[in-house]
This record gives sequence, C-alpha cells and structure tokens, in this order.
Amino acid sequence: MSEERLSELRQELADLDREIIATVARRRDVALDIGRTKEALGRTTRDFQQEKEVMQRTRRYAEECGLPEKVCGELLSQLIGISLEVQEKDRIVSLGGGEGKRVLIIGGAGRMGRWFSRYLASQGYNVEISDPAGGDTEYRNVGDWKSVELNHDLVVVSVSLGNTASVLEELLIHKPTGIVFDVGSLKSPQKDVLGRLQQAGVKVTSVHPMFGPSTELLSGRHIVFVDVGCREATDEARNLFANTMVSQVEMTLEEHDRIISFVLGLSHALNITFFSVLDECRESLPQLAATSSTTFDAQLSIARQVASENPNMYYGIQALNESGGVALDHMVRVANHIRDVVANRDEEGFVELMKRGEEMFENWEGK
Repeated sequence: MSEERLSELRQELADLDREIIATVARRRDVALDIGRTKEALGRTTRDFQQEKEVMQRTRRYAEECGLPEKVCGELLSQLIGISLEVQEKDRIVSLGGGEGKRVLIIGGAGRMGRWFSRYLASQGYNVEISDPAGGDTEYRNVGDWKSVELNHDLVVVSVSLGNTASVLEELLIHKPTGIVFDVGSLKSPQKDVLGRLQQAGVKVTSVHPMFGPSTELLSGRHIVFVDVGCREATDEARNLFANTMVSQVEMTLEEHDRIISFVLGLSHALNITFFSVLDECRESLPQLAATSSTTFDAQLSIARQVASENPNMYYGIQALNESGGVALDHMVRVANHIRDVVANRDEEGFVELMKRGEEMFENWEGK
C-alpha cells in the first residue's frame, strides 16, 4: 500500500468524523424542536417509553451493521442525554418565572454558588452575589451582604458547611424580606437557627442538591427539600425546579441527616478507606497498576475522584452530622465480620453475605 493511499484513507476517516459530528448536531436541533412541540402539547420532557423504543431500534441497527450492541447502546445513551439536556435548558428558559425578580447568592463565587447563579439567571432572575473571595464571575458582587438592603426576592446561602449557621445567624438580625434557603449537605448544625428564623417571620426553608457543580442535565438527579415550618418558602423553593426533570424529595431535618450519613458519609468513608489502604501498601502500587481488574479499576476511579474533593467539606459531612456515627459503626462492624469469616475459613458465612447482597439489590427500589 502506498503512502498516498494511506493519506486518502485517513482523509476519508476525517470526513466521516466530521459528518458524524454534524449529524449529532442535527439530531440535537431536532430534539430541541421535539421538546418545544411536547411543551406546546402539555407533555413532560422525558418519555421513557420513547427512550426504550430508541434503544430497541439501536440494537436492531447494531446487529444489521455488525457492530457491538453494547457500544452502540452507550453511544445512543449519550445522544439521548444531549437531547434531554437541550430540551431541559430550553424549557427552563421559556417557562422560567424569574423575570423582574432579584436573587442574592451569599457565597456566589464558590463552585455551587456559581451553579445556582447560572441556573437562576437562566430563569430570568437578576443575580447578585456576595463573596469576599471575589473571583471571576459575570454577576455583580455587592461585597459584604450585611451592608446592603436585603429586599431580594430570593436569598441563597451557598457557603462552606462550617460557616452556614453563622451566616444564617446574621440573617436573623437583618431579616430579609424574600425566600431564604441554604444548600448545605447537612442540616443538624443549623437546626436551631433555622427554627429561630422561621419563628422570627423569615420565609426560610432548606435545600440539598444531591449533585455537584458540574451537573448540566438534572434528569436522574435528586434534590432534597427540608421544610422547617414555613410551607410557603418550601413550595417556592420547589417551584424553582418545577420545569426540570430533577426528582424532588421532601423529608424532615432529622430524616435528612440520618439518610445522608449513608448516602454521603458511608460512601465517602468507604472510598477514603480504599485509597488509604493502598497508601499504606505503596510498595505494591506498580504491581497493582499492572494487574488491576475491572472491579479494581472501577473502584479506583471513584476513589480517585473522592480523593480530589475538598477535604474540609468531606470532614464536615462526617464530623458535623449528629447521625454520622451510625453508618460508620455499621461499616466497622461489617468489615470486622468479613475479616472473621475469612480468617475462620467460613465459606458458608461468606456465601451467605454475597447471597444477601444479591437479594437486597434484587429488591432495591433505585435499581
């Protein structure tokens, strides 16, 4: 084969790549039109039956073309995600109720503060932030929020977990006229001040987005609302997400922190344990990397992400949760049990653990 022929084939491949990207863009545009049509018909953005039909059709196409079904399925899942994202964003903009309203985001230069800034601005809110860190942000920074009149329609507290209660204490003095909510990962540290804000007549509630600041598509995500006695504030906060596909969950303050001790506390602790064990065995890391398995690589990927997160925030999630010890106690007890089962060559006990896990996942409501 000549070099000239090789160059021709590479150019043909480049042309095909360009065509694929252009087709994806056309698919996105059609999806946007579909979303607007569904909105006009009063239908929800997401249609699970249609998604099922798309995936079934993809499997047939993959078989006809002699391509791996798994690869084609993953590709279509990505394309469906793009479609849902563009439909969701368009719906938020078109149905957003923030026109003419003002929002102040305390801590708006932080990562989650920036997410709320972008999100609320897309609904038409006039966004202002208050953040001593400053930062490169397109929204007006009012400086010290305690020096401005708090007549905003909405005040969002998006500061570190350790500082949330103190900011709420200051808000108790200044008594904003609009809806107030924090976005902290725990609620028990500010339980007392949330109650006093409500008793003082402040329209306050509490929110916990169960997703990170890089999230674009809210479909499949959850957001928790904790009513602290002001139904109006909770309903208004929930309404901010009414036009998205996020799953809204409401629970009491006590329920929230107990659940979070497992959802965040346990999952964080397991991954910290995993990479800490590896750290203690550094001399074996080259061999581990050279012989890693699918399961090991999957766990390593999650643990690497956890290790890169804010350690102070992760400490707060563990240490400031009044219910935090429950999940950790379970983890230690089960780890000791597994060690004993293995040390005692108790195959029956080990098999029982595995079977109970399989049975649990068969009945798992979130499967």
